[in-house]
Amino acid sequence: MNYLNKMANEEVSKNILKTGTTILGIKCKDGAVIAADRRATMGNFIAQKDTEKVRQVNDYLLVAIAGNAADAILLTKIVGAELRLKELKTHSRPTVHEAANLIAMSSYRNIRSPSMLPNIVATINGGFNTDGSVEIFSTSPGGDLSEIKDYDANGSGMMFVIGLLERQYKKEITVKEAVELAKECLKSSTQRDTASGNGIDVFTITKDGIKHVVSEEILPQYK
Repeated sequence: MNYLNKMANEEVSKNILKTGTTILGIKCKDGAVIAADRRATMGNFIAQKDTEKVRQVNDYLLVAIAGNAADAILLTKIVGAELRLKELKTHSRPTVHEAANLIAMSSYRNIRSPSMLPNIVATINGGFNTDGSVEIFSTSPGGDLSEIKDYDANGSGMMFVIGLLERQYKKEITVKEAVELAKECLKSSTQRDTASGNGIDVFTITKDGIKHVVSEEILPQYK
């Protein structure tokens, strides 16, 4: 890439809509919790205040996204379509682990494909299997896949929530307790990370399904 192309690439990358984000996942003894804020930025500008960063791909899978907004949304659509195709071909529902592997493989391919704008998306994804078991995973923009056995976070607000998760998480945490912990983590992040804010969404995953349990808008308070 010559110098002019490099400058153009950097300028477009600075202005592209990004979900500079706080996403997190917590594994519980009776399920899991996945949560995120709602702010999307374009450079230093808050472009959207109601971005859905936790997306339900199908009736058993959730994906929380951090990265370029258009790439992240496209990734969830492709994954949903591929999972449906696999289900039709095999006459059986893919496992959560298989879905997570598909997300990781897609990220691996995308970041290594020559492009003026690199496709950079990190996710926390999870769901429930046909036997009722719940699993959550983390995928990096490079395609690394790791199972979350306790907690994890990603995005620009990660540094503001990991310490709190480390202090407050306990091995026998319940879904109900994890919802409150997720809320506190997101509120802590939105107080310090300029790319996170405007609202929070918290989802639970149990053997009974996926539920959107918290949907709150964060409004400015003036004194």
